[in-house]
Amino acid sequence: MKSITSVTGPVLLDELGFCQCHEHIMLRRGVSCRLNPALRMDDTDKSMNEVMHYRSAGGHSLVDAQPGGCGRMEKELLEISQKTKVSIIASTGFHKLSFYPDDHWIRNFDSEALLDFFLHEINRGMYMDIDHNPPKTSTCIKAGMIKTALDLEGLTPRYKKLFTAAANAACKTGLPIMVHIEQGADAERLLSLLLDLGVSPSRILFCHMDREILPDNRYTCLLREGIHLEFDTIGRYKYHDDLTEVKCIRRLADAGYINRILLSLDTTRTRMKSYTPDGIGLDYILRVFLPLLRTNGFSDEEIAQLTIKNCRNVFA
Repeated sequence: MKSITSVTGPVLLDELGFCQCHEHIMLRRGVSCRLNPALRMDDTDKSMNEVMHYRSAGGHSLVDAQPGGCGRMEKELLEISQKTKVSIIASTGFHKLSFYPDDHWIRNFDSEALLDFFLHEINRGMYMDIDHNPPKTSTCIKAGMIKTALDLEGLTPRYKKLFTAAANAACKTGLPIMVHIEQGADAERLLSLLLDLGVSPSRILFCHMDREILPDNRYTCLLREGIHLEFDTIGRYKYHDDLTEVKCIRRLADAGYINRILLSLDTTRTRMKSYTPDGIGLDYILRVFLPLLRTNGFSDEEIAQLTIKNCRNVFA
């Protein structure tokens, strides 16, 4: 039976259960934190408490979407998973280059070296202590997701190099490739590149495209290619309210794409209750958003599709 690589080892696909496929559970101080103080969650006890509440509410697994070299804390993810019994899938790959120092090694590696780095983290174990130093010492904790990021800079040569290496890693391993889509970035052009590089559309997951509710045809032109969209502007009221999110999901479901949409929170320090008492909490979807879906006509079968089956299909 097909299994997924979690930080504790293989997890059977049927045991993935309720999964939020884009979270940040541990994130050390670094460039990203200097740009946005909310991008620091480095207290293991607090993060563990957050995951325990998620487990108590019905969460079985989650994806930590922080790639290597910009604050990922793989050993702490392992500890949290072992103690909470929540399966955590960690990420290799790259984030927005603004999250790395100007002299960071990820900017200077060629495509072959980047591919070797990604494959090592997937097949042998994630590297440690690589926020400033080139990869040398690795753990036995393997990555199960390839995280990437499309910035407003677009597919300039340096980003094209990074995406080419990530796409090659996805083709060689069969792992999903998750893409942070910066608001206003050209997602359609990136999708064309990934498909040209041979990535299976069913393994492509575009994130954050619900921060601004786009015309439905912007979503459907991507969805009809067979990719997944991960919606995570839930409980993020600076963008819009949850009912607006529900109505968007309903329209796409009615158009025949309910099997291509996933839900998550993209947690930060200010959204976790264990760090910020007035945060919404990692369990917000389970406690608040799923009941809202039900009161707006979503059936239990549709909710299971959104929260269990679709994430499983991304890895299947």
